Amino acid sequence: MTDIVLFHHAQGLTAGVHAFADHLRGAGHTVIVPDLYAGVTFDSLDAGVAHAQEIGMDEIVARGVAAVAGVPDHVVYAGFSLGAMPAQKLAQTRPGALGAIIYHGGVPASAFGGQWPAGVPLQLHLAEEDEWSEVDVARELAAAAKDGTLFLYPGSAHLSTDSSLEEYQPETSALILRRSLEFLDRVG
Repeated sequence: MTDIVLFHHAQGLTAGVHAFADHLRGAGHTVIVPDLYAGVTFDSLDAGVAHAQEIGMDEIVARGVAAVAGVPDHVVYAGFSLGAMPAQKLAQTRPGALGAIIYHGGVPASAFGGQWPAGVPLQLHLAEEDEWSEVDVARELAAAAKDGTLFLYPGSAHLSTDSSLEEYQPETSALILRRSLEFLDRVG
């Protein structure tokens, strides 16, 4: 099966992030879930974002890069919202990436040195009315990848895949998980 590095969102490494990783493991994949916050979690997205801003995005991305130092090259990088940043950076710049799955986020490919790598498949998942995500950026990123797909979901829930949060959307999360597993089976 596929090896995956899955980065958490701004609220930290929550029980819901662990649960999502466990679903991937249940399908036979190996999942590494680095803790970019050293054990700290937050009850609200605003508090988590404030913490991330204190640390700085460059440092968060650097922590993500450091977290994969001993990980084999041929993995899929995935990340939720804030975690999309290190996942995207690694998928774009670390040789051997099998693919990337970006949940609830994404930035222009130019943020990490230019174009999306031709041989790295990309899948993005966003809510259509999510105030924290930029759908146009996600569209451009998906179009920049030779094998890029953007899935848009109804509503405005940002972290719809985290079962430990109030904005969890069970049906949307199940669809995202199914599409993620199909992607992992294809690229792994």
